[in-house]
Amino acid sequence: MEENSSVYLIGEDMLDPYGGAFKVARGLSSKFPERVITTPISESAIIGLGTGMAMRGMLPVVEIMFGDFLTLCTDQIVNSATKFPLMYKDRVTVPLVIRTPMGGGRGYGPTHSQSLEKMFLGVPGLRVISPSLAHDPGQLLRRAIISCGKPTLFVEYKSLYPKQLITSGDGFSLRIAEHENDFPAAVLENYSESDPDIIIVAYGGASEQVLDVMRTLIEEEIKVRAIFPSELTVGSNEPWWFSEISSNVPIILAEHGTMSFNWGSEIASLIHRFFFNKLAMPVTRLSSSDDVIPAASEKEKANLLSANQIMKSIFHCLES
Repeated sequence: MEENSSVYLIGEDMLDPYGGAFKVARGLSSKFPERVITTPISESAIIGLGTGMAMRGMLPVVEIMFGDFLTLCTDQIVNSATKFPLMYKDRVTVPLVIRTPMGGGRGYGPTHSQSLEKMFLGVPGLRVISPSLAHDPGQLLRRAIISCGKPTLFVEYKSLYPKQLITSGDGFSLRIAEHENDFPAAVLENYSESDPDIIIVAYGGASEQVLDVMRTLIEEEIKVRAIFPSELTVGSNEPWWFSEISSNVPIILAEHGTMSFNWGSEIASLIHRFFFNKLAMPVTRLSSSDDVIPAASEKEKANLLSANQIMKSIFHCLES
């Protein structure tokens, strides 16, 4: 916002001292009072406003307070923001970024804890980005705002807000893999030599559970390579970060969304297609339960993807 006067921030409860439900934007309305716009409670209107501003040459960043509320603005996203560039063959651009927190673990109950990004992964013209604990979320958000040039859903897992980013050291090696104009993937390993015993591919909030497992397995001398793509949208071609996959070791896909028709099913399909007859075993998919998410702590934990679930799957794969 300091460098580009076209950047606006729009959403509910954005003004100081609140700065949004999770205070991610605290201080911005005081520093940029003309470019932080607080709105009534109407998610559809917020996205519509952002779409119109983007079409007029501005760079609006729209915040939807909880990702669960994206259901209220699906028409504006699917039938307006993403459609206009496609209908007019890119003579119209919509450089709109939609920020929203997803996921459970905070006791917020069935309608404030879901991971609904899978509903948008197949929408033409929409990019879906989700930083993990191995990505710098500020760099990814800056890139989405300044360089992407098209409607982008930026999914921030609320459980990661207070966490420290992972770096190389303490038994880990971290590498940020880049490819042309794509958003980067983070590759994390808990070993320093030879090939991995198992590969885990995950994104966003699931990186927290994967990291917990990797720390434990250092002592067990089980070598894990974790691949965290920051962009969830893929086409029919082989994703560029598949070059980080070794097909001769077991592969686990982990996410916080529900199991049916999710990101993992698409990635598993592509892995089986491009590594046909080369896989050590069928890809394992892990997710949260196909159920509502309770507010009660123990019941919520039983519903969501857990480190224990990942650990059991790793030992099952290695013993098979």
